Amino acid sequence: MKRILTLLAMLSIIMGLVGCSMDEGTSKKTGSEKKDDGKLKVGLSMNTLNNPFFVAVKEGAEAQAEKEGNIDLVITDAQNDPGKQLSDVENLLQQNVDVLIIDPTDSDAIAQAVKKANDAKIPVFTIDRNSNGGEVITHIGFDALKSGNLAGNFLKDVLGGKGKIVEIQGILGTNVGQLRSEGFNEIVKATPGFEVVAQQAANFDRGEAMQVMEDILQANPEIDGVYAANDEMALGALAAIEAAGRLDEIVIIGCDAVDPSIEAIKGGKMEATIAEPPFFLGQEAIITALKISKGESIEKEVILESTLVTADNVNTVKTK
Repeated sequence: MKRILTLLAMLSIIMGLVGCSMDEGTSKKTGSEKKDDGKLKVGLSMNTLNNPFFVAVKEGAEAQAEKEGNIDLVITDAQNDPGKQLSDVENLLQQNVDVLIIDPTDSDAIAQAVKKANDAKIPVFTIDRNSNGGEVITHIGFDALKSGNLAGNFLKDVLGGKGKIVEIQGILGTNVGQLRSEGFNEIVKATPGFEVVAQQAANFDRGEAMQVMEDILQANPEIDGVYAANDEMALGALAAIEAAGRLDEIVIIGCDAVDPSIEAIKGGKMEATIAEPPFFLGQEAIITALKISKGESIEKEVILESTLVTADNVNTVKTK
């Protein structure tokens, strides 16, 4: 009997120690959990931050998030690498974001990331560039086809419907790159006096566009107009044209209305751009994320206004 009582006492001691250990473990786990501050956690996967347009998108998003005051905004930079953007999205999903916003590097490649968000039941939508796969709640952007039309019509009006034309294209793996080119070429094909002497992609990059334009200038002694599918490429083309001493011969139009292109228009070095203010795009993305979190109805597509900017209205166009 004495032996049984001893065994029972030892068992009681062991159970007590196990209980303490479990309590201690539970206490540590609770203490390490993130405190719920009541903020909406929004993930913003940017395709690149090495471009003034997308920097301004980020700034617009940050400004709106700060204005709202109840948003924890987490921003990543894919550096124009589809593989890195997929990894960025996976990391954001692991951080348990409430809403995911994606500005795709590539419209086809991003579909896998969108599907991962779908699988995780995280509401996701795209800005600027579409996703060619997965389910997005909405897409916010500009009418790229319209922007191409505006650029084509501007050159048509300025040049009187005649001239040798250069088109510097963006990333053709994106819907924006494709549609800006398509819209521009709709006008070119409908203008018999236009002759396209060069058409080449520079991937929305200033340095690449400068090199492309240098080669085009050497091969073409006569050029009347240049359309670059974004302002970064227009500024690269401008640098090459100015260095070649041919600035007075060539009309240049870009797209986006970033600050450097606005200054170039004011300085008389660049004739026009298409205003697609990226700051407003970033603001609208955050406003939409809030609406989604509140269960408000969202349009399947939100198209922001784009306008032609020339020397006549450059001082009145608002970009922020």
